[in-house]
Amino acid sequence: MCRHIAYLGPPVFLGEVLTRPAHSLVRQSWEPRRQRHGTVNADGFGVGWYGDGDPVPGRYRRQGPVWGDRNFADLARVVRSHALLGAVRDATEADPDGEAAAAPFAADGVLFSHNGAVKGWPGSMAPLAAALPAAELLRLTARCDSALVWALVQHRLATGDALPQAVADTVQDVAAAAPGSRLNLLLTDGRTIVATAWGDTLWQLSEPGRHTVVASEPYDDDPRWVEVPDRTLLTATVADVLLTPLKEPTQ
Repeated sequence: MCRHIAYLGPPVFLGEVLTRPAHSLVRQSWEPRRQRHGTVNADGFGVGWYGDGDPVPGRYRRQGPVWGDRNFADLARVVRSHALLGAVRDATEADPDGEAAAAPFAADGVLFSHNGAVKGWPGSMAPLAAALPAAELLRLTARCDSALVWALVQHRLATGDALPQAVADTVQDVAAAAPGSRLNLLLTDGRTIVATAWGDTLWQLSEPGRHTVVASEPYDDDPRWVEVPDRTLLTATVADVLLTPLKEPTQ
């Protein structure tokens, strides 16, 4: 399991979203309030952000707990961005890939995080993996379920799907191949946030025309936070938030 958060809006210091709120992502790494599976997110962390006029995000990822990394504290204090995605990781099982397995993953200007676990990994995903071109499998940066789910999303994007459609179809493909999986995905391209609530909590806080925040759980007690229903695709910009129900796959 993991905790993750994405922000779109006026440029802010990363710390205004990730470290300063009373129940920030950093605090959630050791004291989450709504984490249903696991309790401590100490198996890696990362943040990705976009600079003005640059569609390729920067990233900072590390193995181990976020609370012990002074470099991250400095980064969050001084870096500003209009769009960011942060995550802390509780690994489903031990893996050898270190920070390569920590979200956010990135490619073609898109940041990606997965909060959840694929049931029956890795055997349950063998048919979906086999359907990917060999070159795409060889480009996987980690040997974890999240990395393969990200590869499936990328493949759909490469064939022309829009980001929300690629995410929705990937979730339903994985849910059909591995029933009982928890598939809360969170992505941004710096202009739009796309997320799914599938098996765990997801919340959104929006001020239309100004900013939008989407997160595993609220970072404060602002009453404007709204929980996203399970089995839902969220598509958000600074202007609005669209919620679309997702159907259970047919078995």
